[in-house]
Amino acid sequence: MGTEVDLLANYPRAKRNLDARSQEKTAEDRYVARQFGREFFDGDRRVGYGGFTYDPRFWQPVVPTFQKHYGLTGESSLLDVGCAKGFMLKDFAEAIPGMTVAGIDVSDYAIANAVEGMEHFVQVADARDLPFEDDSFDLVVSVNTIHNLERVEVVDSLREIQRVSRRGSFVVVDAYRDATEKDRIDAWNLTALTVLSTDDWVDLFREAGYTGDYFWFIP
Repeated sequence: MGTEVDLLANYPRAKRNLDARSQEKTAEDRYVARQFGREFFDGDRRVGYGGFTYDPRFWQPVVPTFQKHYGLTGESSLLDVGCAKGFMLKDFAEAIPGMTVAGIDVSDYAIANAVEGMEHFVQVADARDLPFEDDSFDLVVSVNTIHNLERVEVVDSLREIQRVSRRGSFVVVDAYRDATEKDRIDAWNLTALTVLSTDDWVDLFREAGYTGDYFWFIP
């Protein structure tokens, strides 16, 4: 299997009031969020991002970390599974000229509102059935996406990521290491259907035959 590695170490971390978020969220809020429509991306903060707009300070500092770790060049290709509006792809494409980028997301709204310049590189598709041939990409990345599926579907998505990657892959999923972290992530979570301990995630990776790298989102 791959390596537990924090490739998002340079991604800015927001300060969050988890107690307030837990108290405000309702089953209806989580239902609306899981539609991954306008309300989730650009609606009220209680059901999602509260406005999902491009800001170079998020992904631009991260791209060099990926570039170094995977040896990416202008001849490399990258797929983002769960690309939303394509912000990460935009920064990879600009930082590594010539690089081939592609993204998929289940959200019609996100793809229809892709960031300028990425409109022709993203499409609506399902992580459980990626619309690409085997070994299509040098690197496949999925950040905070596959945990939005049921456990058996997570296995399917990991196998798909494995199938279309010819060199490397990297996933980030909601996880916890103890009871306190589990309570915190339960309070924070709006959309994830599969939230496991880090040890259980590693077991699931093995079950799926996933050999890529991975890391955790622990609020």
